[in-house]
Amino acid sequence: MSDADAQKRAAGAAAAALVEPGMVVGLGTGSTAVWFVRALAERKLDVLCVPTSRTTGDLARELGLKLGELGETREIDLTVDGADEIGPGLSLIKGGGGALLREKLVWESSRRCVVIADAAKKVACLGQYPLPIEVVAFGHRTTALRICDALDECGIGVAPRLRTRDGAPFVTDSGNLIYDAPCGRIEEVAALAGALKGVTGVVEHGLFLDLADIGLIGGPDGVDRLEP
Repeated sequence: MSDADAQKRAAGAAAAALVEPGMVVGLGTGSTAVWFVRALAERKLDVLCVPTSRTTGDLARELGLKLGELGETREIDLTVDGADEIGPGLSLIKGGGGALLREKLVWESSRRCVVIADAAKKVACLGQYPLPIEVVAFGHRTTALRICDALDECGIGVAPRLRTRDGAPFVTDSGNLIYDAPCGRIEEVAALAGALKGVTGVVEHGLFLDLADIGLIGGPDGVDRLEP
């Protein structure tokens, strides 16, 4: 196991220890969230889980976790998910796994959200990881031009790239497409988040701001707990 995987596993186990019987738990998507799902299943608690993607749902079902859907249950007590970057104040870039819309819907329906990651995901300024932006498929090339304008307004002169897989456009579980913007450095994250939300055709972006309550970061010497 690589050092990064060991750190992810430790963070996932630490997050699973926060879950109590009877909770409704949001399950994130991605390589780090997998460790949490496995650690939660090992505890064999009576909990109801709301997955943020089909991939996570399939894994949770395979491991014997009881599943529900967003809106069919009461408010989610705790959501645990990974991140592609963790910046100051637990600001996040998410969506590398392609589930950003569903992840944000679950996060915003949760009483508490915990982000888990290996130490390499913690950064001084967001933006080195390309920012995922989910768009409707209809007219997506026109939407991409509008995204360029929004980025320019925020002083980021880059062109977003359509995400592909096996030579074809990547399609999310919700039937949308994703453009990735290699911003490099995002100085005004709130301004960019607002600008992107104002673009017709943009469904959601991967900036998760003021949503994470706790960060559990695996490192060489154990798991560090961060708060905004």
